[in-house]
Amino acid sequence: MTSLMFIAADLAAISILTFVLYLRRHRRRDLVVSYLGMNVGVLAVATALSGSAAGIGLGLGLFGVLSIIRLRSTELAQNEVAYYFSALALGLIAGLGIEPVWLTASLMGLILLVMFVGDHPRVLPAHRHQTVILDRALAEDGELYARLEEVLQGKVHSATVQELDLVNDKTTVDVRYAYTPRINRPAAQATISAVVTPYAEETAPAVPADFAADPVRASAGAA
Repeated sequence: MTSLMFIAADLAAISILTFVLYLRRHRRRDLVVSYLGMNVGVLAVATALSGSAAGIGLGLGLFGVLSIIRLRSTELAQNEVAYYFSALALGLIAGLGIEPVWLTASLMGLILLVMFVGDHPRVLPAHRHQTVILDRALAEDGELYARLEEVLQGKVHSATVQELDLVNDKTTVDVRYAYTPRINRPAAQATISAVVTPYAEETAPAVPADFAADPVRASAGAA
């Protein structure tokens, strides 16, 4: 009965991790399948080994073997690697069946909480990382930082020159910066309206009040 509770808790936790957290934020269906398969596979192996005398040792060894696997199919971001280890850890915790039950549930909840907070869009939203290729060969740090801040519209924290091509006149830089977009005020339209309005008022013909009030004179002037 306790094993079934651990399995149900793991299935609920991996569903929250993949469908509620990861899929809604990153929208990669292929990794959802990978997270589910890895989690359930580790859960099955850890559950099978938990009954043996060396179950915990084998479980930790399994964790170490899986942690050094290089995923060569597609390039993964660091946050996606974190989801991999979280899915692996959830399956291992539930498979080993740590007593008491509330401790297992607390550890699984802690993993979900950390991933929810750490990968939240509001956590350091302006801090970004990008590889930039400039159309000039810039070797001096001050000029390089000024050009990068102009192009990226932000405050550059660090810039590592990966390639300085003096022949083709270009610079490849690995940049970490805080994005602070400039707010451009539409001053052109305001200037045009400010210039046109007084001009229209000055050039408009003035009509005397008594001339406009007399219908006969007004009709004669119009003729």
